[in-house]
Amino acid sequence: MCGIVGAVAQRNVQGILLEGLKRLEYRGYDSAGMAVLGRDGRLERRRALGKVAALEEKLVAAPLAGHSGIAHTRWATHGRPSEENAHPHQSGERLALVHNGIIENHEALKAELEADGYVFGSETDTEAMAHLIAREAEGGDLLAAVQRVLARLDGAYALGVVHADEPGVVIGARQGSPLVVGVGIEEAFLASDPLALLQVTDRFIYLEEGDVVRLSGAGRVEIFDAAGTAVERPVQTFEHGDGAASKGGYRHFMLKEIHEQPAVIAAALEGRLGDRSVLVESFGPEAEALFGEVRQIHLVACGTSYHAGMVARYWLERYAGVPVQVEVASEFRYRRVVVPDGTLFVTLSQSGETADTLAALRFAKQLGYLGSLAICNVPGSSLVRESDLTLMTQAGPEIGVASTKAFTTQLTALMLLTLALGRVRGQDAEEQAELVEALRRLPARVGEVLALDPAVEALSAAFAEKHHALFLGRGPEFPVALEGALKLKEISYIHAEAYPAGELKHGPLALVDAEMPVIAVAPNDALLDKLKSNLQEVRARGGELFVFADEGVALEDGEGIRVLHLPHVEAALAPILYTVPLQLLSYHVAVLKGTDVDQPRNLAKSVTVE
Repeated sequence: MCGIVGAVAQRNVQGILLEGLKRLEYRGYDSAGMAVLGRDGRLERRRALGKVAALEEKLVAAPLAGHSGIAHTRWATHGRPSEENAHPHQSGERLALVHNGIIENHEALKAELEADGYVFGSETDTEAMAHLIAREAEGGDLLAAVQRVLARLDGAYALGVVHADEPGVVIGARQGSPLVVGVGIEEAFLASDPLALLQVTDRFIYLEEGDVVRLSGAGRVEIFDAAGTAVERPVQTFEHGDGAASKGGYRHFMLKEIHEQPAVIAAALEGRLGDRSVLVESFGPEAEALFGEVRQIHLVACGTSYHAGMVARYWLERYAGVPVQVEVASEFRYRRVVVPDGTLFVTLSQSGETADTLAALRFAKQLGYLGSLAICNVPGSSLVRESDLTLMTQAGPEIGVASTKAFTTQLTALMLLTLALGRVRGQDAEEQAELVEALRRLPARVGEVLALDPAVEALSAAFAEKHHALFLGRGPEFPVALEGALKLKEISYIHAEAYPAGELKHGPLALVDAEMPVIAVAPNDALLDKLKSNLQEVRARGGELFVFADEGVALEDGEGIRVLHLPHVEAALAPILYTVPLQLLSYHVAVLKGTDVDQPRNLAKSVTVE
């Protein structure tokens, strides 16, 4: 969530840093600040609670002037939103530091520093790093001091550091949180997102895990890997145009957003994974204490977000051991709700302005819940402002009315919640480590599924003249089937329903004939054999089957059955992966039928009325 900007330039950097912060406002934040090394060698800082505009007012009243500096927008993880907790953090009057991420061992580091006489003026984990680096840098090299301190840190970070003893130098480092170098003409810049620097350059170096960089005069850039070895990283030109408002060469926004999913899932994970576990502080400074008291969860949402919540119920009960109740927001507040002790209220919304979900949150506040958590894609939205804890999905703008990348990033965020609760509640450490590693591989797996787009498009031809479709799934794939049916009906106007496959014989089987295509998702999990039996029931009634199956599943094309094999993924993450081909299928069917893919009839992107 937080944003970093740094600069070493031939001109005063205040305007560059301020504009960079404004370009990062979309990420969400609660305070902002800037530190600049002046021509006289003095380090000066300005900080403000609230919006970048509040910081700008302070800079108008008391400008900063210098050729090197750092700036930051903060989203609180350790310590409440306040000016004292805002970045940059200083150690004395000589060093300033900005930080994205979470340092898990900060308490031990703080105790060591306090024993050494250091006084802390904030509640943050970041200040410990500032004091450590200042201590290491006494009479020495700032770059070497940063490298020594990084070796002691557990967690995720992106850093920007300046020191009065080395004017004209900015040190940056990254581990688990993004950081890029902007290459200018005899100038160099640092940012957590290239968008922050497009006003000064379109040439970037994307730092790799463990990299440390030294920016200095005349635009010099020196990069060192985690072992301290000098390395070269390629300079890439940022192909920016209309950005999110452009289809980027795709025929529709929906197709573009489907293909953005590997990148946005990776963004949802950035800075939230430690080596072997989820960083609980990603959910806010009070999260660990609050999660320790959770005994039950009520999860409330609408539409696609409701389906995400249904998937999460399986995860939360399996891996965190917490009972979960999933509610449709438009129904929740019109019944008498019983709230057991220790119940966390969780809302899901792409926009954060969904009227029914907001009303449910406001209703819940009267009922004695333990606390509220919003999982959302829009930082400044009402849902985010009114919830106790938040986790942003980082999906970026979603223009197509039919939600795609917002859904998969919600699922990613819900798995992070599952693992965070599991960690606090004593989940097996090896199991958590395996799931964390699987999450790291997930964006690549989604990319492999997207490479199957031509094969999915070929399947879509069978649906062009159909008027009905049935989707089947078992366990956590049942909500995926629901989401697949919703997508098909939203944009192609084909009537589609979804059922747990085991419910076929309890009614839906009466609908199956040659004119009713049946779509099933078949990951290689504990319910596979039961699903195969259900598919045989369909074939016995003359139904035409379309199966998306794990590459290890022994199902092949035959009379009345077409199978598309997907790359193997851990069973826990299968709902995310198997969503993607259903999105592609719905898209291609809609294109064949000539409907308005991005703006289907009768629907709105953000439902802000009841």
